[in-house]
Amino acid sequence: MKSLFVVFVSVFLAELGDKTQLSTVLFASDPNLNRTGVFVASATALVLSSLIAVLFGSQLARFISPGALKSLAGAGFIIIGIWLLVGPRS
Repeated sequence: MKSLFVVFVSVFLAELGDKTQLSTVLFASDPNLNRTGVFVASATALVLSSLIAVLFGSQLARFISPGALKSLAGAGFIIIGIWLLVGPRS
């Protein structure tokens, strides 16, 4: 059960940074972990992070108009895309 909790926390945090697939692949490649357990834990993390986003977004919409939120989100994605294209290389 402890290993499933580790998978959940790791995938949850990775989803916040959009690294869900990479984390899930890495955990699924561990021969000591149950594949069904990895799936359930990663899916649950995705659902929970989505719930948090919905709750946060619904409260945020009380203070900022939907149009402004769309513009802010769009600008954010563009900035992240440019940063990924021209940012430092590893």
